[in-house]
Amino acid sequence: MPAASSRTTAVSAVVAAALAAGLLTGAATTSASASSPAASSPAAGGQVRIHDIQGTTRISPLVGQQVGGVAGIVTGVRTYGSKGFWFQDPNPDADPATSEGVFVYTGSAPTVAVGDAVTVSGTVAEFVAGGASSGNQSLTQITRPTIAVVSSGNALPAPVTVSERSVPARYTPAGDPAAGGSIDALPLAPSRYALDYYESLEGMNIRIGSSRVIGATDPHAELWVTVKPHENANNRGGTVYGSYTAQNTGRLQIQSLVPLTEQPFPAADVGDVLSGTTEGPLDFNQYGGYTLTARTLGKVTADGLRRETTGKQHDNELAVATYNVENLDPGDPQEKFDALAAAVVDNLASPDIVALEEIQDDNGATDDGTVSADRTVTMFTDAIVAAGGPAYQWRSIDPENKKDGGEPGGNIRQVFLFNPERVSFTDRAGGDATTATDVVRAGGGAALTHSPGRIDPANPAWTNSRKPLAGEFTFRGRTVFVVANHFASKGGDESIVSQHQPPTRSSEVQRHAQGKAVNTFVKKLLSVQKNADVLVVGDINDFEFSGTTEALAAGGVLYPAIKSLPRSERYSYVYQGNTQVLDQILTSPSIHGFHYDSVHINAEFAAQNSDHDPQVLRFRP
Repeated sequence: MPAASSRTTAVSAVVAAALAAGLLTGAATTSASASSPAASSPAAGGQVRIHDIQGTTRISPLVGQQVGGVAGIVTGVRTYGSKGFWFQDPNPDADPATSEGVFVYTGSAPTVAVGDAVTVSGTVAEFVAGGASSGNQSLTQITRPTIAVVSSGNALPAPVTVSERSVPARYTPAGDPAAGGSIDALPLAPSRYALDYYESLEGMNIRIGSSRVIGATDPHAELWVTVKPHENANNRGGTVYGSYTAQNTGRLQIQSLVPLTEQPFPAADVGDVLSGTTEGPLDFNQYGGYTLTARTLGKVTADGLRRETTGKQHDNELAVATYNVENLDPGDPQEKFDALAAAVVDNLASPDIVALEEIQDDNGATDDGTVSADRTVTMFTDAIVAAGGPAYQWRSIDPENKKDGGEPGGNIRQVFLFNPERVSFTDRAGGDATTATDVVRAGGGAALTHSPGRIDPANPAWTNSRKPLAGEFTFRGRTVFVVANHFASKGGDESIVSQHQPPTRSSEVQRHAQGKAVNTFVKKLLSVQKNADVLVVGDINDFEFSGTTEALAAGGVLYPAIKSLPRSERYSYVYQGNTQVLDQILTSPSIHGFHYDSVHINAEFAAQNSDHDPQVLRFRP
């Protein structure tokens, strides 16, 4: 529309000017001392109010300008991290698109208190946490402030109740093509789009009632709730992320303004309830977007979520599992080894084959050229025996130093464990970090030239990423090929609350190429032996509906077995309140009648031994 186009042009010009002035950046802004001269208002014919600063788009129309004597009531004070306070105009305008609250960045512990009536002078800025290149939305704030306390003990502006009824079902408008897909300059439509609704409340005092926890308490003292209890819910209390257009609009991150030394943050699992009222200013940060920074925090009521246990395989069934053990190395406490081992024995019922991801070298993140992981794996297999499990043997290939990504110095790799009382491994020498295994015909069927061996390690798809590990196993006289994977991470992708909508998913380019490389290898196996039993397993770092999974399955050579589960049960990971798929097992056409289980023992819990849930598939070769 012409009106929107003119607004876009005007705001884009403001953003460009702010970038040039260094006001729209990811760098920490600085604050002025109390003796700094008060700035004068740029407004012609009237006092600047907070809603004038916030405006009707995501970018302040006053960005880069000095404002003076802006009045409001302090609604929240943050004395850690990005130090400052929120204040709010108790006399709102009639426009629902304009927020009445804003953050004041002081840089040091603020001297104001909740309930103070203040006037603030300073510079209007847009802070982009993570830097402009991150694609994150910005937070409107006042920097280099001069603050005057007018009175204390005032009643706070009534909180806006955020609820199932208030948050729109649609997530966001599409970004403006003329602005590179950005939604920054689009007029806010808070009654139509969830992201616009939250943005219209940025900096304001909000509250939620009793809400279900959908993201467990993490080490950073935060959790996720949903104000929409029926939105893509599953029977364990989570909210399922089922497509790129199902972002789940009811999710909110919860943090506390009370220092942890004064009030420990509650431990909550998925399915628990944050009961009562949680109230405070609505913030925006790079690690989750819109965040209720609670001045008053509700109480966690436990729902008693239990860790799952899979069924034991029958004698004629082969059980194959994949488990990301999250940077396991000998420097970890023995308790971690013991807990992971107990999970393999008790929760996974001692699978015949276990593909492990994120096994680090023998001195972990110490960067001294060590690549062997013998000690790491031995400690783990010993812990499994101590937990009552089988004496697993193992096979792997040491990576080249610092060539496979992951934690610097850790040299993570995939490792096969196998129970020699149930399955045998076919060793064919010659495989190493840079030598590719291939497929040949032997004895009327397919065989690997190197077992264990790496698939196409020189392919650019594997640059700074884990190379697939292929192994040839025999179970009850039948050959089974297993390919263990750990695809490139999602690092570098824009978040789903990005200013670009849809957000840029730059990392998937590499995963698509990795999926294609593995698919090509499986096609070669099946061209030699049409009925070969092939399992492609591991941390694929992508969803079951993603282009990566499509590339793996192309031509019908593989089936994402997690799709055999009901949609509500398809997940192995919880991220920002979305239960989602990252870990997978894919099967060749000859494998049918299988039983698939995503065993939920970690991702939904505050106390985790890994951040991933293991996957198990049982079938009769």
